[in-house]
Amino acid sequence: MNTQRILAHFQESADLKLKAAPVLAQPISEAIDLMFAALSNGNKILACGNGGSAADCQHFAAELVGRFERERFPLPALALTTDTSIMTAIGNDYSYREIFSKQVQAFGQAGDVLLALSTSGNSANVLAAVEAALEREMRVVALTGKDGGELGKMLTDADVHICVPHTRTARIQEVHLVTIHCICDGIDVALFGGDENE
Repeated sequence: MNTQRILAHFQESADLKLKAAPVLAQPISEAIDLMFAALSNGNKILACGNGGSAADCQHFAAELVGRFERERFPLPALALTTDTSIMTAIGNDYSYREIFSKQVQAFGQAGDVLLALSTSGNSANVLAAVEAALEREMRVVALTGKDGGELGKMLTDADVHICVPHTRTARIQEVHLVTIHCICDGIDVALFGGDENE
């Protein structure tokens, strides 16, 4: 029984990735272009999300500041999910809703990009961060699922929405991870061109 359940997880994940690829390829390409343009202009990328999405933010920032698959200079990316003193101070003194938006106000500048992750598209603190980013003339790349929620409705034509066509949180997060790797690879290709072995 356990083996069959495990196989079902793998099958559903694989099926979703194949189904989502043609739907998401264009917005992922647009996200790469947007982020590369920002980085080329001396701007940075901020990232926020909750739970598994918070881990994805940290993963993304680590790939840019460290490296993805190629040796290169560090790129400026900051996960807004990592400073417990900032988050607990804001959560205690103001509200949990503001833990990311106040950091966007502190660190974000016009031309920066906010990578906003919410599988439902309805995380209140992520919505507040997007609102703060748009007020600061930042651009937003939103990774969501289901119907995109309120987050999808907030975005402008200059922003990018990558909405995974599924309702199950675990599956949405798995596609978000592939998306993050595609973005990191795309930025490297924009920097260096082609494959590393070419």
